[in-house]
Amino acid sequence: MTVYNVVYFAWVRERIGLPGEKVESAAQNVSELITELSARERRYAAAFADLSAIRVALDQDLAHFDASLEGVREVALFPPMTGG
Repeated sequence: MTVYNVVYFAWVRERIGLPGEKVESAAQNVSELITELSARERRYAAAFADLSAIRVALDQDLAHFDASLEGVREVALFPPMTGG
């Protein structure tokens, strides 16, 4: 098991009700971590119900859901960014 600093932004933060948390996980990639989080309780399931509306950064670098968590300390989950 590894402990990750998971941070949430924008409406993801609002749905979960936390700005971030330490998460102990055996997940090998981002997708597995999100599956574990979604299984915690309804607010997590609601936040991650539509993965097309979620982006991820690993140690502040944008990544894909199949990205390995090996050596990662921070996982950020947020909605897509829009420009103006």
